[in-house]
Amino acid sequence: MAALQYYDIILEPVLTEKSMNMMGDKKYTFLVNPQANKTQIKEAVEKMFEGTKVSKVNTLNAAGTRKRRGQTVGYTAKIKKAVVTLTEDSKDIEIFQGL
Repeated sequence: MAALQYYDIILEPVLTEKSMNMMGDKKYTFLVNPQANKTQIKEAVEKMFEGTKVSKVNTLNAAGTRKRRGQTVGYTAKIKKAVVTLTEDSKDIEIFQGL
């Protein structure tokens, strides 16, 4: 497998009520590539969003849920979430402004 680039690591932001409430504490939630580690996630956030400084990254792996349609059983894709905490002197991430 080829090395992950920073634009391959962060897939999309998570926009839920809980993640919106955490933005006041400078914590942002993203869906990330399941093979990415915390160091790669930190570097990707700092490169994608100018002026941000990451202090901590917490990750969460969620297995695919079991789905059934008739007698056929399958699983949804597994996902990985990352909660990124920014430093106090860091700029906010602009894509979340005005939400």
